[in-house]
Amino acid sequence: MLISIVAPCYNEEDVLARFHEEVQKVAEELLPLGHDMEFVYVDDGSRDRTLAVLKDLADLDSRVRYVSFSRNFGKEAALLAGLRHASGDSVIVMDADLQHPPALIRRMVELREQGHDQVIARRSRTGDRLTRTLTARLYYRLVNRLVDVELVDGVGDFRLLSRRVVDAVLALTEYNRFSKGLFAWVGFPSTTFEYQNAVREAGRSSWNLRGLLNYGLDGLLSFNNRPLRAALWLGVGLLLCAGLYTGWIVGAALVNGVQTPGYVTIITAVTALAGVQMVMLGVIGEYTGRIYYEVKGRPHFLVKATNVERTKDLIP
Repeated sequence: MLISIVAPCYNEEDVLARFHEEVQKVAEELLPLGHDMEFVYVDDGSRDRTLAVLKDLADLDSRVRYVSFSRNFGKEAALLAGLRHASGDSVIVMDADLQHPPALIRRMVELREQGHDQVIARRSRTGDRLTRTLTARLYYRLVNRLVDVELVDGVGDFRLLSRRVVDAVLALTEYNRFSKGLFAWVGFPSTTFEYQNAVREAGRSSWNLRGLLNYGLDGLLSFNNRPLRAALWLGVGLLLCAGLYTGWIVGAALVNGVQTPGYVTIITAVTALAGVQMVMLGVIGEYTGRIYYEVKGRPHFLVKATNVERTKDLIP
């Protein structure tokens, strides 16, 4: 069985050689068991010597495949490119910074042989800051009440996919991709095991608070239209409140006579309703923006250098 390792890379020149050395060791362990391996690296427009390191690795190891983007298109595009270029019977998606321990690959392969199409590694939050743990739990509890798939805390992109799962994911052609949700949406028999996340070997994470918030918002909006439905029901609720308030004003005027309306009440109501309208416009705008990008039909990425055959996203 051929196993493809897909590893997106962004400014990973300091750790790539070390990562490749570790996955090579695993490949040597699996070879006597009848498993060959290829390594598919996707350079997501790195600004350092990541591409040069990948070229050196390809010169030293014929199993190395690399794809380098013309600019930074984001991790979702890098995952898509890696899956498109992977030819293995099974594909393992993992980060190249060694926070996903290569030693777990053998365990994934063993679980795959038991008939599971997805073998998912779930990161333990042991050692995380309390605020981060509580925030993550709150987010997943909220989002799972809204989305059409189940998103599990600690489950990310580190997983093994069978060929039919890979083909199913590649058949989903939407521009706005949220891979964690796509993997859950395609289904197929799966199993999960827990591991302790390793410390990043070198460099620094490209994720910041703004990026994490945007990623969380993508997860919320990519698999449901409930925020739009909530806007409808909120509007109905506000109309009901307005009707009740109007009835109360009319009743009070009939009993006590006409009184001068309170200035504070009017300002408060106008400000609150304006805020609600802006929030709802923002929700509608997010969905409209996604439709806009889908309609344009632009490629997910453009390739400037590769040692594998050309794809439709490569500039002619």
